[in-house]
Amino acid sequence: MKNKLRLITACTAALACCLPFAANGATKKSASPTPSPIASASAKAKASPTPKTKESPTPQTSSSPAGNTTTDATKARAIPFHGMISAVDQKAKTFTIAGKEHSRVFKVTDKTTMTKAGKPATMKDAVANEEARGSYWKVMDGTLEAKTVKLGPKTDAEKAADEKAKARKKEKEAAAESSASPSASPKQ
Repeated sequence: MKNKLRLITACTAALACCLPFAANGATKKSASPTPSPIASASAKAKASPTPKTKESPTPQTSSSPAGNTTTDATKARAIPFHGMISAVDQKAKTFTIAGKEHSRVFKVTDKTTMTKAGKPATMKDAVANEEARGSYWKVMDGTLEAKTVKLGPKTDAEKAADEKAKARKKEKEAAAESSASPSASPKQ
């Protein structure tokens, strides 16, 4: 009877230790490209009956005009976007990027960095049928808060930087391919 009790206790302890890791792995492999901070935090909180360690499962938040945004760099990153502006609302400080399946409305705040042709820009510079790219945060209330917005086509400097990055990537792939292949000469 003592052995069964020890076995049950050991299994329970092992399960309690492994559940936070399993929940963390399950949230990282989600099908959604933009996992909700609330959903991942609640999944970890439900699965973790053990005391909290150094890593907190819930992201730190700060207050902004659009609501609470995640500020913990390890938990959330800015999401890139690119497309044509289909509508602009100057009063609400929003612009819409039309997509194949659905449109996305981005809110411009005081924290947003806007540029046009490499120079600082304002919301007044955003017009319909203009190319826009940048990054945004998904706010907990569901709105999309623009972090950076670049209006218009890429500048020559951006194109040159892209070409350099592509060249470096090809060099890395070639180096990895040559080191991964076995030697062609037979050993005797």
